Amino acid sequence: MNYSIGLVEDDSNIQNIVSAYLKKEGYEVYVMDTAEEALEIWENSPPNMWILDIMLPGMDGYELCKKIRNESDVPIIIISAKDDEIDKILGLELGGDDYLTKPFSPRELVARVKRLFKRAKVTMDTTQEMDDKIIVENLLIYKNERRVFWKNHEHEVTTKEFDMLMLLAENPNRAFSRDELLMKIWGNDYFGSDRAVDDLVKRIRKKFDDIPIETVWGFGYRMRKEEDG
Repeated sequence: MNYSIGLVEDDSNIQNIVSAYLKKEGYEVYVMDTAEEALEIWENSPPNMWILDIMLPGMDGYELCKKIRNESDVPIIIISAKDDEIDKILGLELGGDDYLTKPFSPRELVARVKRLFKRAKVTMDTTQEMDDKIIVENLLIYKNERRVFWKNHEHEVTTKEFDMLMLLAENPNRAFSRDELLMKIWGNDYFGSDRAVDDLVKRIRKKFDDIPIETVWGFGYRMRKEEDG
C-alpha cells in the first residue's frame, strides 16, 4: 500500500527537506502552508498520516490536531520549535501520536513515520480479526470462514446450525421468539411449524455439550453470557 502524508508547515525549507525524504521512502506527500488548506484536503481526500507544525498562520496546529482527532484515528506527528514539557503534553493530550522538537533530523522523522504506520497497520489488522470473531463463553465463531469451535475443538455444522449460533452469539442475553428465529433463519417464505426451531436447538445442544442456550419458556431462546465484572 502506498501511504499518503499531509505535511502542514509554513517554512518552505522544512517543507522541501521533509517532503524529499518522505517521497524517497515511497510516500505520497501533500504539502500545505496553513491549517485551513489542510482542512480542505481532509474533507476531500484525507491522507493516511498528518505531520503538523504548531505555529501556523491563522488556525494553529493544536486546533487542527483536535479537529482531525475528533473525526479520525489517523496517526498524527506534531513538529514544533516549542520544546517545553507543557507543550508536548498538550500536543499529545489533543490527540497527537508523537511530538518532535525542531530542529530535528529528517531521518529521525522518517523513522517515526514508519513506526507509526507499522503500529497503525497492526491495530487495523487486529480490528479486522476481531470483527471476524464472535466469542461467547467457550464458543468461538469465525464468521467469514463459517467455522465453529467449542471448548477449543472445531465442530462441523449445517447451514442452519451456523446461522442460529451466529445470531444468538451476536446478541448475547437477548431473547428471540420462535417466530423471530423462523423469520431470521428460515426466511419470510417459510410456512412450516415453529417446531423446526426447537428441533434445531435440540441438535445444537446435542452437538455442543453444555452450550449456554437457554429456553425462555413460552417464548423462545437466548444465549447466556456472563457479564464482565
